[in-house]
Amino acid sequence: MKYDAIVIGSGQGGNPLCHKLADHGWQVALVERKHLGGTCINTGCTPTKTMVASAQVAHYARHAARWGVRTNGVSVDLPAIIARKDQIVQSFRGGQQRKVDTRKNLRLYRGHARFTGPRQLQVGDEVLEGERIFVNTGTRPEIPRVEGLDKVNYLTNASLVELRELPEHLLVVGGGYIGLEFGQMFHRFGSRVTVIHRGDQILAREDADVAAELQKILEAEGLRFILNANTTRVEQKDGRISLTLEANGRPEAVAGSHLLVATGRRPNSDDLGLQKAGVETDKRGYIKVNNKLETNVPGIWALGDVKG
Repeated sequence: MKYDAIVIGSGQGGNPLCHKLADHGWQVALVERKHLGGTCINTGCTPTKTMVASAQVAHYARHAARWGVRTNGVSVDLPAIIARKDQIVQSFRGGQQRKVDTRKNLRLYRGHARFTGPRQLQVGDEVLEGERIFVNTGTRPEIPRVEGLDKVNYLTNASLVELRELPEHLLVVGGGYIGLEFGQMFHRFGSRVTVIHRGDQILAREDADVAAELQKILEAEGLRFILNANTTRVEQKDGRISLTLEANGRPEAVAGSHLLVATGRRPNSDDLGLQKAGVETDKRGYIKVNNKLETNVPGIWALGDVKG
């Protein structure tokens, strides 16, 4: 099958692009190996902000006396929160499917795409050729190499939004925006939360005074922080997860009921067979592009999560 354009991945860049190209009369193929909408709709913005809204309501209810309102016995129904989140995600996902269905010159392929050449892809048993190919495959959680981590039931941003039981004590490895968002959320749901971060400030890319003020706010809510801490070992025993840390030059241990690993993201472009197309990447797998998002191979562009 030959197309004017092939878009790999239906994320925030790929979806509007393939719709717009199809509206201009191009023959377009959209390749998606999982759910339409990418990270934002399925495991990122949409589910987390939906759950954050529930956490905020619980927070307000517990502190209603500030506004002269009396409440008692506030608790959350986590399965009901997850069900509400799932309903909204399904609605958004269905909306993306309808946009594809209304465009007759846009064909959706379900499967994993791999380059077999600069203008050619294989998806399952089918071979697709395109004058222009756009890569919008997004990222996935970066899992650090820590002794014992592969033997415990750790959580990521994708699996935590599917949890049906409220953690008694959630350990969060990583003080970036993902770890902090989930940490505050689950503390407001009713969990104890400890954030372990290897740097000397949370949100390493933000100004130090901003990060310090945010940490004060979260500590005032009840979150605990262990900074300058390198996790060296993870163990699971009797339903508890224990971390061995090297914190501020001293050994330390912390244990909890659940563990969230939020130590960054890595690109999904590392298993596309980019080398067969001649596309250059850096050592972490990020596609190298120029200021027009074009790769070193003419006719192949990368949308988001790239290195200029």
